[in-house]
Amino acid sequence: MKTYLELKVPIQYDSTWFAELRKALNDISVKWQKGFFHITMVFIDETPKDVNLISIVDKNLKFFAAPSIVFDMLDVFSTKTGMHIVNLTSSKVPDAFLSLIQNIRRELKAAGCLILSDFRLHVTLGRVIDSNVPLSKLDNIIKTIAIPAAKMTLNDIDYREFRGKVLYSTKLKNYS
Repeated sequence: MKTYLELKVPIQYDSTWFAELRKALNDISVKWQKGFFHITMVFIDETPKDVNLISIVDKNLKFFAAPSIVFDMLDVFSTKTGMHIVNLTSSKVPDAFLSLIQNIRRELKAAGCLILSDFRLHVTLGRVIDSNVPLSKLDNIIKTIAIPAAKMTLNDIDYREFRGKVLYSTKLKNYS
């Protein structure tokens, strides 16, 4: 079973910069994400049936403070399948958050999970399925969109089946 751990990000679909981005890419077929935005902390391609992964996740999150991340960049990258991901990201990812991600991924792998993708901090805004659209074209277009830097403290985490039900939810504490 494929599962993943997500950190929810409260992005407004109708925000000015997002509307400008959609307008700028209007001539390209983009499947826009609507109403549900998150950072995938880890995507597990194969989940062992006999291991309690929730205990690993909970142990790592129990005392971790909600990260404050400044989202200040639009980006685009290609997946192994040739799809392009238009996304929101940060030019400076907090070190403590990166350490948390590394610890969780390392412990899940040690428990027998198959994790094929590396971590890349991004919030998917849209997907361009047509691999004939050059990545450089998308990159040039998104660079014309000015986005305001937005600092967000992110609290809500779900561990869920891929395209399925939530298996575990928690709220990180805000110690500031």
